[in-house]
Amino acid sequence: MSELKPDMKVRYLVASWPEESPRGAVAAFCREHNVSRSWFYKVRAAAVSGGPAQAMAMRSTKPRTSPNATPAGVTALALHVREALEAQGHDHGPLSVQARMRRDGVEPPSRATLARLFTKAGMVVPEPRKKPRNAYRRFVYPAPNCCWQIDATEWQLENGRKVVIFQLIDDHSRLALASLVAAGETSEAALRVVKHAISKHGVPRKFLSDNGMALNPTRRGRSGALVDYLRSLGVEPITGKPYKPTTQGKNERFHRTLHRFLHKQKPASTIKDLQAQVDTFDHYYNTEREHQALPARMTPQQAWEATEKVPAPSVPVISEIKTQIRRTVRRTVSRLGVVTVVGTHFQVGRDRAGETIHILYDAQRIMFFDGHGTEIISHPRPPRGTKYIGNNKPRGFMANQVSTTS
Repeated sequence: MSELKPDMKVRYLVASWPEESPRGAVAAFCREHNVSRSWFYKVRAAAVSGGPAQAMAMRSTKPRTSPNATPAGVTALALHVREALEAQGHDHGPLSVQARMRRDGVEPPSRATLARLFTKAGMVVPEPRKKPRNAYRRFVYPAPNCCWQIDATEWQLENGRKVVIFQLIDDHSRLALASLVAAGETSEAALRVVKHAISKHGVPRKFLSDNGMALNPTRRGRSGALVDYLRSLGVEPITGKPYKPTTQGKNERFHRTLHRFLHKQKPASTIKDLQAQVDTFDHYYNTEREHQALPARMTPQQAWEATEKVPAPSVPVISEIKTQIRRTVRRTVSRLGVVTVVGTHFQVGRDRAGETIHILYDAQRIMFFDGHGTEIISHPRPPRGTKYIGNNKPRGFMANQVSTTS
């Protein structure tokens, strides 16, 4: 037999495949020679019906031309745009490349086509086990200023000095409301960035943060300057549960996008230089980067302008502010699992005997937290003279009396 070409040699091996082969042999052969199982069985069927000669004579069904193929010039441009975005520290996936090509006046290929081009060019590694986009469920407030989110992330200056970057975003539109580089995560810096955002964008209804001392230490049994300031404007401060970072997931994703950008910039030598880089990032993020989580692939600025902002909350009157004042105390749990505050014995559990807990209370409610800031239990503040409350079942007065105070 004369020497066969490599592709014909594979075809010959399939055409002369033994009738009985061990289990898994076909799959192993296809992997070794980089052919599909469907092609293997198609050639094998031709060999069985017409003999090996007919299988060897089969012609490829691949068309000579492909009118719908992506033009070489568009392919080259897409690869160049991706490389440019990556070099600048921006997101550079298919959707980001599409957005940049549209801004440059070029109609881009589909997302799937771009993904195939990048994979073929060796620019990405396929992740077949990654969750599909439709597997994620997002919660979004219905309008701008319904809820703002704040968080801080660490960064290093050129000399190795650590600083923090406060990032404040609107939940509905993902707009970067304000960012501030500070020497540390302090309540003074948090107040400064929030006041700056309010002066530019108005007052939000709710304000989400973690339980950090500079942001909202309520769950730690303390009050904070930022919380007091927000309440004075009628804003409702809310926090995520301890050890549940997904509550601030939008901020976490925002941090990651900023970090990717800063890694591609010249290391900043001062806080002022880093602030300038962060401001440049915010402008790009708000006005050029189409956000995948927004409808119609809007930029955050477009989403902010597309829906009317909710009205600012009503500023509470002085008497209401006084009733909102919260006091904090610490108590050691007795061997019976009881602590005493405002003249009432509260049952928090015998398993906490000897533990020091934080108690936060105002005119309406009493809340109990452990040393990590995790809420143990809360109650409506009972009427004066109530002796004991345990397991949400009061003793010494009717249960419906407690319900009327909530």
